[in-house]
Amino acid sequence: MNSNLDRLHPYPFEKLNALLADVESTSNLDPIAWSVGEPNHAAPPALITALADPELIRRGFGTYPPTKGLPELRAAICRFLQRRFQLSADLDPDTQVLPVTGTREALFSFAQAMLDAGQDSLTLMPNPFYQIYEGAALLAGSEPFYLDCNNANLMPDFSSVSAETWRRCRLVYLCSPGNPTGGLHTREELKQLITLSDEFDFIIASDECYSEIYFDESAPPVGLLQVASEMGRTDYRNCISFNSLSKRSNIPGVRSGYAAGDASVLQKYLLYRTYQGAAMPVHHQLLSAMAWEDENHVIENRTIYRSKFKTVTSILNQVWDTVIPPAGFYLWPQTPIDDTAFAVRLIQHANVKVLPGSFLSRDGGSGNPGQNRVRMALVATEAECIEAAERIVASWDRLSAPL
Repeated sequence: MNSNLDRLHPYPFEKLNALLADVESTSNLDPIAWSVGEPNHAAPPALITALADPELIRRGFGTYPPTKGLPELRAAICRFLQRRFQLSADLDPDTQVLPVTGTREALFSFAQAMLDAGQDSLTLMPNPFYQIYEGAALLAGSEPFYLDCNNANLMPDFSSVSAETWRRCRLVYLCSPGNPTGGLHTREELKQLITLSDEFDFIIASDECYSEIYFDESAPPVGLLQVASEMGRTDYRNCISFNSLSKRSNIPGVRSGYAAGDASVLQKYLLYRTYQGAAMPVHHQLLSAMAWEDENHVIENRTIYRSKFKTVTSILNQVWDTVIPPAGFYLWPQTPIDDTAFAVRLIQHANVKVLPGSFLSRDGGSGNPGQNRVRMALVATEAECIEAAERIVASWDRLSAPL
């Protein structure tokens, strides 16, 4: 048995379930979940209609799905990347785009394919982080190295990393927009990291699954491949971006995303996936091609989130300082008391479930950067989000009382 399994931490939601197992709400209010980042907005109607198409079903049920993806899906992803991130027209859908069964699966399996367990390697990742990065590194035989997100934009500071750490680094996980912080990497930071990758020869895996949820319509978040292209690197050496339809199109159940970038890296990753057997069903591939081609439903989705964040923060700010992040669908406020105790009190007094920030972070020696914060996923309906915010305001004195 893989001994590295014993190094895995409990998943954040396991810890949350254990924390709240014996906690009862005294409020007699219906529960509202702000804990899980599962999009609850309606899926695009056109995709629902297409799913009932007998021809699509026939194609989907009647053939083994190609691991490399259907040509029409790879082409649709390619056009999305060119349109959204201003990539050059020579982006090759045959060698530089690979469909995957959601970013969670891909971000995990990518490390298994890229990391050599025999090396004394480090895998760098933001702290707090999406726990898949840590588990992927550990099971691939690499040591996680946590980059605390304590600066003004709540993102890793690459300048703080020593040359010796970079020499041992084989893989860097990025998350921009950040989960849970909502922070963004700047062009300058991504250029810096690409330049470091040239010097120390590590691979960059950029998780961009929140890239299409942002609040300034005139300033979409920049992507890793976008910055590489601006640097004149159309081979995207050592750069792989990951994205998904789960948040962008509200179809998490379809399990559809992509990995794109360096053709030589993707060639090896495709070889791994051929053996792994993680091909997306054909009917999901056809639906995905439709989703990547359409931007109207994505703009509408952002409009809904923008309204929710504006309304919810205006309510919460009566008692609790909350800031709308540049992107993503999380609030990441500081708590007046210990984050786990605050999460318990929220259930007791308001029946609102949130995720303690310390469950998403590790103590890297200078404290846990998620301590005394909570992650709140504004994925419920606007009415439910407003009610949750009003409950918090009404019970604030009990929530914030000293322990």
